Amino acid sequence: MTDPDGKGAITIEIMLGPSIKLNKELLARIKKVADAGGYSSPQEFVEHVLERELAKLEGAVSDEEIAKKLQGLGYLD
Repeated sequence: MTDPDGKGAITIEIMLGPSIKLNKELLARIKKVADAGGYSSPQEFVEHVLERELAKLEGAVSDEEIAKKLQGLGYLD
């Protein structure tokens, strides 16, 4: 994990592949919940949460249907 720009965003490098920037406060929350939930790492927790959320959307066949599902889940206004 690095803070390349010094602005409080943390970059998580995933197995030498793509990376995701998270702010420090969110990362601290993820670490706390991952630890309390018995996950081996924050990465394992994030992967689990993303897999679960993506599974909710997998049945959608169009962008419009995906947008409606995301709206129903509260991710879009």
